[in-house]
Amino acid sequence: MEQQTAERILATARELVIAGGYNGFSYADIAAVVGIRKPSIHHHFPAKSDLVRALVAGYRDDLARGLAHFESLSPDAAVQLQSYIATWEACISDGSMPFCLGAQLAAELPALPPEVAVEVRAHFRLLAAWLTEVLARGVQQGRFRLTDSAELEAETIMATVHGAMLSARAYGAPATFGLIIGPLLERITI
Repeated sequence: MEQQTAERILATARELVIAGGYNGFSYADIAAVVGIRKPSIHHHFPAKSDLVRALVAGYRDDLARGLAHFESLSPDAAVQLQSYIATWEACISDGSMPFCLGAQLAAELPALPPEVAVEVRAHFRLLAAWLTEVLARGVQQGRFRLTDSAELEAETIMATVHGAMLSARAYGAPATFGLIIGPLLERITI
C-alpha cells in the first residue's frame, strides 16, 4: 500500500508538472487528486524538491528503458531514431504525454532547487548521449548524412524535438510536431 501511494503521488505530480511546471502545483493539489492528506505526501516526500527529484530520476530511468527498447527493435539506427520520434508523435497526438517532463523543467532551470536541476541535466545528458550514438552508428551504416558532428546534430535533434513539442502545445495542434520534425529527419536520412 505504501508503494502504491508513492506511485500515485508521483504519477499525479508528473501530470501536474507537465501541465504547469515546478511552481504550478502544491501538495494540496496532489492530495486532492490522490485522495490523501498532505501529511501523507510529506511522509513519502518530505519536501517538494524531494518529490520532483524522485520524479525526474524515475522519468530518466523510464527514458533509459525506452531507448534500450528502440535499440532492441532493430539494429538500424534510422529505425531507432524514427521509433523515438514516432513515440513522441503518438504521445502528443493522443494526449498521453503531451510534453517532455525534462523539457518542462529545463525551462525553469534557473529557479529550480539545485538537487532537481542536477536530475534535469542528467536527463538531457542521457538523451544527448543516446542520440549521438545513434547518429554515429547511422553514419557508419550509411543511413545518415550529417553536416556537423554527431554530438552537435544530436543536440539539434533534441532541441528540435522539444521545440516541436512546444509549438504543438502553443498552437493546440498535435500535428505541428510532425510538420516540424519531418524536414529534420529528411535532411539527415539517406
